[in-house]
Amino acid sequence: MTGITTHVLDITTGRPLSGLQIELYDVATDPPTLLNETRTNPDGRTDTPILPAASARTGQFELRFHVGDHFKATDGLSDVVPVRFAIFDPAQHYHVPMLCSPWFFSTYRGS
Repeated sequence: MTGITTHVLDITTGRPLSGLQIELYDVATDPPTLLNETRTNPDGRTDTPILPAASARTGQFELRFHVGDHFKATDGLSDVVPVRFAIFDPAQHYHVPMLCSPWFFSTYRGS
């Protein structure tokens, strides 16, 4: 498998975030180009890769996770969390998970 996938977990409940809006941008352009927009399924994942294998290429990308819409916390830290990363080898799979709460977010390169 190649391309870009993601999933989102709510660390306050330990459960996947369902219905979270996620956007993928090519940030090598000015302004950044929206490549895909989707929502997470009940498992906190997108139903298909956010960047399919056929579109995989090297470059600079940004995932935008709309966590503020989900948590709706008046004292929440973040509204939209951007995660900027590079693809150096389009033959590899890039999995970029998000762990979040109204006051915290973290990501890593998954498998």
